[in-house]
Amino acid sequence: MLNFACLALSVAVVMAAIAAVRASNLINAAIALVIGNSLLALLFFLLQSPYAASVQLSVGAGVVSTLFIVAISLTESMRGGHHEE
Repeated sequence: MLNFACLALSVAVVMAAIAAVRASNLINAAIALVIGNSLLALLFFLLQSPYAASVQLSVGAGVVSTLFIVAISLTESMRGGHHEE
């Protein structure tokens, strides 16, 4: 059962990474990054590595993703909020 859960989480992490790379909007890419980092932290917990999981959850899903979202919102506000295509 643990092997299936680890395999399923590994596939979900890879899918979140692909979604982050292929996202057309930067906010959607940052959200996919948060999901991927959270799933990776859950995978660390399942592999019985609580310290790595807590660091991944706090730094990967928390701090880095928050900085990305703030930077994206600041650059869009400097640009006038219009998307140039």
